[in-house]
Amino acid sequence: MTASQSLFERAKQLIPGGVNSPVRAFRSVGGAPFFTKKASGATITDADDRELIDFVCTWGPAIHGHDNPVIREAIAHALENGTSFGTPNPYEVEMAELIVEMVPSVEKVRMVNSGTEATMSAIRLARGYTRRDKIVKFSGCYHGHVDSLLIKAGSGALTLGNPDSAGIPGSFAEETIVLPYNDATAVEEAFAKYPEQIACIILEPYPANVGLIMPRSGYLQKLRDLCAQNGAVLIFDEVMTGFRVSAGGVQEREGVTPDLTTLGKIIGGGLPVGAFGGKAEIMDQLAPLGPVYQAGTLSGNPLAMAAGIAALKLLRDSDAYTRLEKMGAQIAEALRVKAAEIGLPLQVPQVASMFCVYFSDMPVTNFEEATASDTASFAPFFHKCLERGVYLPPSAYETCFISTAHEQGAIDRACETVSAALEEVR
Repeated sequence: MTASQSLFERAKQLIPGGVNSPVRAFRSVGGAPFFTKKASGATITDADDRELIDFVCTWGPAIHGHDNPVIREAIAHALENGTSFGTPNPYEVEMAELIVEMVPSVEKVRMVNSGTEATMSAIRLARGYTRRDKIVKFSGCYHGHVDSLLIKAGSGALTLGNPDSAGIPGSFAEETIVLPYNDATAVEEAFAKYPEQIACIILEPYPANVGLIMPRSGYLQKLRDLCAQNGAVLIFDEVMTGFRVSAGGVQEREGVTPDLTTLGKIIGGGLPVGAFGGKAEIMDQLAPLGPVYQAGTLSGNPLAMAAGIAALKLLRDSDAYTRLEKMGAQIAEALRVKAAEIGLPLQVPQVASMFCVYFSDMPVTNFEEATASDTASFAPFFHKCLERGVYLPPSAYETCFISTAHEQGAIDRACETVSAALEEVR
């Protein structure tokens, strides 16, 4: 039995499923998960001393790779003064200044402790601001495990949602309208059916929890216009895309400004963090200024803020995005070329340092098309890559990430590896 297998057996006796987040269990690809004991740069080392080139990057936060020396030094310096204060601290002010400077929609920002907490709080704020109850979300967009957002689509485009997990009352789902992504007509019909009842639309502008889906031309602007026309708040969930696809996220890249934005991952530099921000008029509805209550004991934690500040400054003051875009395009092209060469139906959407693989002969534009792809082919592809020392997300519905720590040699090796794995999958 390997060290990882032994750890997994011990974990299963003490932790539900042996993991602290479900996708880590490898259920969708088969086999047992490996346990990581060390990570540095673009590689992780498992409990059996196997080194892997990492394209998961802790599911997005590690845009500068693992154990970045600048971020590590920032944490160490902050640690000299304590781990948590329970009072305002200078780091959270500097973080707020950076976010406001870099993200187009944000005039004021509130720090929280996770992306889930950020989306939960943004929804509450939108409801409190508009004094409306219903919200619109989209199939395939994941916003954390918030009760009102962990909802699957009903039987028709305009039916209200159904709970997508045990433990969520049906009454919660009744306030959530679930629509197909990339279908502007469905959104128009929802506003027509529920006039002056919809508080907000929340979406991942680039859905990245069902693979990676790109918006049709004009779609995001149409949502912006519909919200403005109907008095609803537009929320971009940029927990994943914020500071990853550009300094200002999708909203900068697409030129569409939401009312509120949720953030996480990169702004913690690898430590737990979240944030939500937007128009001052809306944000000022939060306590202690307004009637919408939100609080958090560890919000603005000095270690997380110090790490995040260092991460953002490294992005702001370098050519990181140019390099990341080039590396992402190289891997995506290698996959496409090999698939065409061997006659394997494959789609490889890619933007900046994000890409994914759909075994499909048609471009994927929504959740239904993503789930209709040949997900059975992903498991052998994943394991063939892993055997060759390249770690991809252990699910057909997750997105791959590249970091600034990936050197050209690692990218070249990854291109060779994924190409060889496709050959064997065929």
